[in-house]
Amino acid sequence: MAKSKGKGPTPKAEDRHWHGKRQKARAVKSAKRTGTPTLGPGGRAKPASETRDGAAGRSGRPAGARRASGELPELVTGRNPVVEALRAGVPGTTLYVMSSTDERVREAIQIAADRRIPLLESGKNELDRMTDGAVHQGIALQVRPYRYAHADDLLTGTAPLIVAVDGITDPRNLGAIVRSAAAFGAAGVVVPERRAAGVTAGTWKSSAGTLAAVPVAQVTNLSRQLKAYQKAGCFVAGLDAGGGTAVADLEVASGPFVLVVGSEGKGLGRLVADTCDLLVTIPMPGRAESLNAGVAAGIALYEISRLRAS
Repeated sequence: MAKSKGKGPTPKAEDRHWHGKRQKARAVKSAKRTGTPTLGPGGRAKPASETRDGAAGRSGRPAGARRASGELPELVTGRNPVVEALRAGVPGTTLYVMSSTDERVREAIQIAADRRIPLLESGKNELDRMTDGAVHQGIALQVRPYRYAHADDLLTGTAPLIVAVDGITDPRNLGAIVRSAAAFGAAGVVVPERRAAGVTAGTWKSSAGTLAAVPVAQVTNLSRQLKAYQKAGCFVAGLDAGGGTAVADLEVASGPFVLVVGSEGKGLGRLVADTCDLLVTIPMPGRAESLNAGVAAGIALYEISRLRAS
């Protein structure tokens, strides 16, 4: 069969030498226009290991725990919630108000002024847009994103006391645990990144401001972090209703120690419970089958602090 004349088949666009450069230029242009990250070849996002917050990051730390969150600022809306948040010392960055005719709004403005929180007068349309149509009653407090600590930073001193939580989904419970951790000298609190409560305005309120003194670390895998603590010399005890040892009898708590608190309903997850060196319990001779996670953490930390002081 005779060969056809001409220059041969037309090459595909992706096979031409200029294709890659043009695609990259288009991606950069799109990123500038839309504010979205530049995508890698084939329209795929760059792997985490190639990004600033990836597996190693600037500090060389693993992705198991991150130092800072990239979350958007939170908004507290409504007259009573805003006043309560300001009274509790929630770290607001801007107070938005429509008018100052309401007594609670005036109180919010006064507290914000005392704490040097900027005040901006905003119209209803602007507040509707900011709150995505939620009921705001003409007032909203913007709260700065919480900067999480790195889990390894909690290993302070010769015998650190660390509290880890598993399955706690209510920010108020997390705040109560942070408050107990502050009261009994814990170095900090560790929370899972997924399927768990993080630090919100509600957490700040229930912590009664102690979040300013007790760091919270967020990790991608709690079991892995507990193993890292064990390698660092910590004894890890899980608080569980079926535990065989009473917290008050846990003499090993005088050394480097991690207390793991589970949710009231499900308790500790299986993998987390298996990772613990020991499961401990709070004896309850009364009729209640379980305690609120925040209450249980407070009782356990009291007993642990007593053992550490003796």
